[in-house]
Parts: sequence; C-alpha cells; structure tokens
Amino acid sequence: QVQLVESGGGLVQPGGSLTLSCAASGFTFTSYTMKWYRQAPGKERELVAGITGAGDMTYADSVKGRFRISRDNAKNTVYLQMNSLKPEDTAVYYCNARRFAFGLDYWGQGTQVTVSS
Repeated sequence: QVQLVESGGGLVQPGGSLTLSCAASGFTFTSYTMKWYRQAPGKERELVAGITGAGDMTYADSVKGRFRISRDNAKNTVYLQMNSLKPEDTAVYYCNARRFAFGLDYWGQGTQVTVSS
C-alpha cells in the first residue's frame, strides 16, 4: 500500500534550520512529482515547494532563498531543507505525491514545525 511518512519536524528558534524527510513506498517514486505543503492554524493549506521526477523545482515566494527541496530516488525519499526559519513558518508540513496524468494523489500524515523563541 502507498505510504508517505514524514519526519524531522520539531521546535526551533527563529533563524534556525530544520530538514524534513518524507519516505515513500508502495508506488513508482520516480514517476511522481513530490511536493511539500503546509497548513498553519486557521489558514488554508499552501504549497511550499515541489520537485518533478526529472528534478525541476518550484518554490513559494515566501520561502525562496531559504528552503531547498531535493529527492533521492534511490532511497524513495524527498527532503525539505529549511533555513532562516521565521515564526510565520510555523505549520504542519505535509508530503504529497502526485501523478497528474493518472489522477493519482497521495498525502502523508504531516509533521509539526514550530518556530518560536
């Protein structure tokens, strides 16, 4: 069965760094675009970053220059390296796997990131 398991969340001070990981299983990882979304309390879920199977990356304007998405196709894992974290980055971060042509869309359970002093 399909599984997306996020890890690496936690509490960090403003200006600090965290790296999130999402381990995927149950599908052909290289055929999927992998994305990170986040949802803050009282707000809608928003796209943070995405990376295609070919390695093309996109970022939300709010995280450009601070966050970096990457994938290791040999380990079926996608990462989100987050630097210069701000309190407004506080949210639950979700991993998403999508294959548009086949209408396939999978989600992880989420990992909490809290940026606070």
